[in-house]
Amino acid sequence: MANRKPNKHNAKGRKNSEVQSTLRIIGGQWRSRRLSFSAIEGLRPTTDRVRETLFNWVSPIIPGARCLDLFTGSGALGLEALSREASSVTFIDQSPVATRSLKQNLQLLQATNADVLTTDAVKWLKNTTPDTPYNIVFVDPPFRCGLVYDCLEQLKSKPFVTTGAYIYIEIEKEAARPQTPTHWRLHREKEAGQVRYMLFICE
Repeated sequence: MANRKPNKHNAKGRKNSEVQSTLRIIGGQWRSRRLSFSAIEGLRPTTDRVRETLFNWVSPIIPGARCLDLFTGSGALGLEALSREASSVTFIDQSPVATRSLKQNLQLLQATNADVLTTDAVKWLKNTTPDTPYNIVFVDPPFRCGLVYDCLEQLKSKPFVTTGAYIYIEIEKEAARPQTPTHWRLHREKEAGQVRYMLFICE
């Protein structure tokens, strides 16, 4: 998803709405669709290789899943989930440029089962108590900001996930593995380039 320079808390970098980047949806109903999104300095969608591996991992629970996509950036993870028949995705990003592009792509795809919130992800977690837990949570914040650890503190303090839920975490390779609740079991872990990505299952 989004690897951005750590300018400030949940920083999105310098805006440049005139430049467009593209992402490709890998599988599902929108397979091979290419979507444009506004370029933001430091933003890079999760690579095709990593996304393909991730969605192979979560394939058993994707159909019908409620998903939460934190620090959504281009929306690559949440859009991939919707393409593979997730029941809904809540997208959260602080950048109005990012969320505006995402809303345009959802409209283009005629996807009505998504909510897009322009807000700080950590603050949203602190201020929100979900009525229904999520089945899959994607945590892919800007690198080198410590935001993974802030998110995990909130995710484990409220009923965001329940038994059987999957929690995906993407961090820089050199970062210390985040401490997770004892009932979150590490299911898969890999490295690709400068990225370490992990999938936990809530037991």
